[in-house]
Amino acid sequence: MKIEILEKNDTYLRITVKDADVPLMNALRRLALAEVPCMAIEEVVMIENSSILQDEIIAHRLGLTPLRTDLDAYNLPEECECQSEFGCPNCRVTLTLDAEALDEKRTVYSGEVISENPDVLPVSDMIPIVKLAKNQKLKLEAYARLGRGKKHAKWQPVSMCTYKYYPKIITPTENCGDCTKCVDICPRKVLIAKDGRVDVRDLLSCTLCMDCVEACPKKPSPLKIEWEKDQFIMNIESTGALHPERVLKEATKLLGKQLNEFEEQIKAEKQ
Repeated sequence: MKIEILEKNDTYLRITVKDADVPLMNALRRLALAEVPCMAIEEVVMIENSSILQDEIIAHRLGLTPLRTDLDAYNLPEECECQSEFGCPNCRVTLTLDAEALDEKRTVYSGEVISENPDVLPVSDMIPIVKLAKNQKLKLEAYARLGRGKKHAKWQPVSMCTYKYYPKIITPTENCGDCTKCVDICPRKVLIAKDGRVDVRDLLSCTLCMDCVEACPKKPSPLKIEWEKDQFIMNIESTGALHPERVLKEATKLLGKQLNEFEEQIKAEKQ
C-alpha cells in the first residue's frame, strides 16, 4: 500500500492511497470515528451556578468542548491500574472554571477553563459556555478522561472522515463545437472548455456524480467518468484533539491489534 499526502495542516489531512481495497478503507474510517480515543470531560461537579442555564446543559456543553489530547501520558479508564471509578492522575485530568459577572452581563468562554495539565485544554479559547447576567456566577470542577467515539460522540477525535475512489476521466477526442453542457453542469468545475475541446481542470475535485455524462447531448456520450479500482482519496478532519496524522496512525495500530486478536480466536477455536 502506498500513501501520498495531498494536503496537510494541524486539523486536516488529505491523502491518496494506492493498492488498497474498500474493506480496508472502510475499516480505517470506522476505527477513526469509533475506536481512536481522545480526551473529553466526563463528569462535572457544580459548586455554584446562578446562571439561567441548568447544570446539565452546562455539563453537556463542556463535554462537547474538544480537548487537546496527549495519548502517551494517560491510560484508558478500563486499562488503568487504579481500576477506580474516580480515576487517578494516570487516567484523569481535573479542570476548573470560576467565572462571575460583576457590573454587566458577559459571556464565559472555554479559555477561562483552567487545567491541572497545561497540555490538556480546550482546542479553542473562544468556545462560548454560558452567558452571565449581572451578579451571576458559575463555579465548577470537571474531570476529563480518555474515551472512544462508540460510547459517545464527544470522544470522536474527528469531525469528518471520508474516502472515495480516485477518479478517472476520459474526455472526448473530437471537437465539441459550442456545446459546453458537461462543463456548465458540474458544481465542482472539474471540466473546462477551450477552443471547442473539453479538458480536465481539477481531477481530484470530481465526486463521480455522472451529471456531466448525462448532460452530454450525444448518446452514447464520448465523455467517460470512471475510477481506479485500487486507489482512493481519504479526507480526515480533526476536532483539534489529535493531529489528523496521529488519528490515522492510531487507526492503523488498532486494525492490526484487532486482526491479531481475531487470528488468535480462530486458532483457539481450531484447537
